[in-house]
Amino acid sequence: MSSHDARLQALLEAVRLAPEDPLLRSLVGDHLLAAGDPAGAEEHFRAALRADPSNRAVQLGLAKAFHAAGKRSAALVVLEELVEHPVAPAEAHLLHARLLLSGGDVAAAGAAYRRAREVDPTVSDPELDKRLAVRAEGPRPEAPREPQPEPSAFAPDADDEVEEERPAVTFADIGGMEGVKDEIRLKIIHPLQHPELYRAYGKQAGGGILLYGPPGCGKTHIARATAGEIRGAFISVGINDVLDMWFGESERHLHEIFRKARESAPCVLFFDEVDALAASRSDLRTSAGRHVINQFLSELDGLSSDNEGVLVLAATNAPWHLDPAFRRPGRFDRILFVPPPDTPARAAILELLLRGKPLDRVDYAALARKTEGFSGADLRDTVDRAVEGKLRDAMRSGVPTPLTTRDLAEAVKEVKPSTREWLDTARNYVLYADRSGLYDAVRKYLRM
Repeated sequence: MSSHDARLQALLEAVRLAPEDPLLRSLVGDHLLAAGDPAGAEEHFRAALRADPSNRAVQLGLAKAFHAAGKRSAALVVLEELVEHPVAPAEAHLLHARLLLSGGDVAAAGAAYRRAREVDPTVSDPELDKRLAVRAEGPRPEAPREPQPEPSAFAPDADDEVEEERPAVTFADIGGMEGVKDEIRLKIIHPLQHPELYRAYGKQAGGGILLYGPPGCGKTHIARATAGEIRGAFISVGINDVLDMWFGESERHLHEIFRKARESAPCVLFFDEVDALAASRSDLRTSAGRHVINQFLSELDGLSSDNEGVLVLAATNAPWHLDPAFRRPGRFDRILFVPPPDTPARAAILELLLRGKPLDRVDYAALARKTEGFSGADLRDTVDRAVEGKLRDAMRSGVPTPLTTRDLAEAVKEVKPSTREWLDTARNYVLYADRSGLYDAVRKYLRM
């Protein structure tokens, strides 16, 4: 048996033990494609895609399997969705170009090939070079455009549209953080689910919650799960979705983001790294930054439109840098500390991360005690290292074996807690600058 066959047999056995693992399924698909079995590869890529529908590498693998099997239309369906993603790999654009050319669409094939070369200038295909002459011509100059009227101050632009999700994840998929979940339920979930009770007390559905704490502890994950709890839309906003070098454009982007959220209500509108957008105005040297903050405050207040049904969450690692105006009632009036997971939460997170993997009597409680100070991201890194170790062993021996407590404990030794630096900074701030008691939750966590 060749080494390639031995590796394939080992991977197939691993898939038998963990049929829901998308990484194993994808590896088997790659091996079967290389071995000239596109039908077998298709089966495994489909299974991987069911487990991880947004995995672009798996989507590309399935398209390649379709292409190898002569299923041109099926391959195009997968690729047409994949190449729309802003970070689609060059290989996807290249395969798209080949399929378009084989169907006689020369102009679209040329555009796809040029896009592949923009993503990765080293990409080359002699047949496409010959038939499309893309290398020699380069991008074709655009035809002169007719003069267009100036857009209104807040006219929608297709390029400005933020992506909307419908998350399947809920609070049941989050280990620990029960206090944070309860606060979110009370503040923004229950008003939607029991509006008559809240109306009796004059409370509207909506409002804002600011989540702060060390990076990697699940702030983004809990925001996405909040949308899953209400079966609503989820719009995640980063600084690149808002900030623009042209005067007035950043404010327009903010307005369009809130407009989209209002149209999609009930909707969770999540601002990541909000301190970059809402820094204290006293720290800003330019009026442009102040205009952005004023626009943000106006949108939160719903001065031009009703924000009912728009649940605004934001995350920051540095809440002390936010402008105080954001903490007034009706804005981010509830500030929640998301600490590193405690021992029971770490055990629950490990159990979630190991779900669907081959295991042999894993002692979650013992592992949780060994991972003091670990964030959720640190625990994921630990599991990934343990899995990689088992895969290396399986490649050498040809026999996959389940993960054990010892495997995971060895991986723990390779990971250092990433929360310590943030906690040191927070300790200094609480000691010397927190006169209002706003961050007493940090003080309590640090036992100060």
